Amino acid sequence: MTRIDFHFNLVDRLDYACRLARKIVRSGERATFWCADSALLAQWDAQLWSFSPVEFVPHVSADDPLAADTPIILSSSGIERPDRSILVSLLGQGSEPAAHFSRYQRLIELVSTDSADRSAARDRWRFYRDRGYPIHTHEAGTPRPA
Repeated sequence: MTRIDFHFNLVDRLDYACRLARKIVRSGERATFWCADSALLAQWDAQLWSFSPVEFVPHVSADDPLAADTPIILSSSGIERPDRSILVSLLGQGSEPAAHFSRYQRLIELVSTDSADRSAARDRWRFYRDRGYPIHTHEAGTPRPA
């Protein structure tokens, strides 16, 4: 069963996502970062190129020919990547869970301090809880991904 992790109270969700992607790559894992809002996903893609002046986090779009060989892929559609164990949701203010989340070993939900985002996250929490998924929480006040 998919493990669900909520990372709450993120002042800058995209910066946090960059650091999380770097941590995933350093650990040797592979992940899909999903967001139904393609403009937000494009903004995060641009931020991945510039968040650290001395490092590069390898990433491509899910439909890119190099997706199978790249540790971080970005998707705004329901493209499945069964070769990934982690799905990270940059969902934003939507209340619907990521498509195909249950086919991943782990889903990480990133939740900002915005009240609408927090409300939508509560809806997703109830969705997962009501279906028996194990849920874990992480507060942004705890150490951020390196």
